[in-house]
Amino acid sequence: MNLKQFDLSGRRALVTGSSQGIGLALAKGLAEAGAAVVLNGRDVAKLERARQQFPEPQQVALSAFDVTDEKAVEAAIASIESDLGAIDILVNNAGMTIRNPLQDFQTADWHRIMATNLTSAFLVGRTVARRMIPRQRGKIVNICSVNSEAARYSIAPYTASKGALKNLTKGMCVDWARHGIQANALAPGYFETELTRPLVENAEFTAWLKNRTPAQRWGNVAELTGAMVFLASSASDFVNGHVLYVDGGMLAGL
Repeated sequence: MNLKQFDLSGRRALVTGSSQGIGLALAKGLAEAGAAVVLNGRDVAKLERARQQFPEPQQVALSAFDVTDEKAVEAAIASIESDLGAIDILVNNAGMTIRNPLQDFQTADWHRIMATNLTSAFLVGRTVARRMIPRQRGKIVNICSVNSEAARYSIAPYTASKGALKNLTKGMCVDWARHGIQANALAPGYFETELTRPLVENAEFTAWLKNRTPAQRWGNVAELTGAMVFLASSASDFVNGHVLYVDGGMLAGL
C-alpha cells in the first residue's frame, strides 16, 4: 500500500463552521496531513482564536461568511479561489440544532435548521463544484450524523436535515462523479464538544449513551480525523456517494 495516497500536500481545503468543535478538529487533521486550510464561520474573532490553535497559524486562512446566504457564498468562494487558489477539498460541516418536542417546534426554527444543516451544503457545494468541474477533480465531504439514520426525542427537525444531507450526498455523487469529483459523507456519533457539553454533564444522558454505544463512551473529536483524511485524499478516489459512520458501533446494534 502506498501511504503517500493520504498526503494532502499541495491541496487546499475549505471547512465550513470550523471555528470550534468538530469542524475545527477536522480542519486540524487536514492541516496535519499537509493541506492548506481555510477556516469559515460568521464570527471573525472566533475564527482568529481558532487559527491560533494551529502550530503554524500564519499558514491558515480565514473566510468569514454566512453559508446560508447565496450571494455571500458566491462572493466568498470567488475571493478564496482568486486570492488563495483552487479549493480542492470542501468540507460542509456547518450545522446546528434546537431541542424541542416536535409538536412545540416553531416554524421559524425549522427553517433555520434546514438552512444551516442542508441548504448551506447545497449552496456551498454547488458553488465549489462549478469550479471543480472544469478542473475534473475535487473532494466534497458532507458532515452527516448517526441521526441521518436514527431519531432521538426532541430533535426531529435535526434528524430530518441530516437524513436529507445523506441523500444530497448521493445526489452530488451521481451528478458530479463523471467530472472526477468524489462526494461522500462523514457521520459522527456522539462526540464531546463545546456544543454537546450540556449532554456530557447530564449524568442520565451519559449513562444512556454508554449503554447504547458498544464502545461505552463519548467520542474524542481527534478520532474523526483519520476518516476525514481518507475521504479527502487520493486513497478514496473510487469511493463515492458513501456515508462513513464513526460512532463507536452505535448503529451496529439495537
